[in-house]
Amino acid sequence: QAQLVESGGGLVQTGGSLRLSCAASGSIFNEYGMGWFRQAPGQQREWVAAITTDGTAVYEDSVRGRFAISRDNAANTVHLQMNNLKPEDSATYYCKATKLGKDPYWGQGTQVTVSS
Repeated sequence: QAQLVESGGGLVQTGGSLRLSCAASGSIFNEYGMGWFRQAPGQQREWVAAITTDGTAVYEDSVRGRFAISRDNAANTVHLQMNNLKPEDSATYYCKATKLGKDPYWGQGTQVTVSS
């Protein structure tokens, strides 16, 4: 059984930056694609960014050019660097590990609040 633990959330002003991290326990990390999702109050959870096992990154349109996802396979960690943050980026951010044919793993979430 693997666990994902997010960290790095907080309160930041518009235009500021935050770096989220997701640490994976167990032996799953190198075999799983990793992704970040977010959910604002009263909204559905939405996909933000993902990175494959070979490091290919993809982004949702509203964050492309401002966010960067990366993975450190040696440290079993995935990061989400968030720059030029906007109030609409405020949400709880979740890390997800996925592998074809396997149930996904989710973290517990970390809160990001961007003040205007």
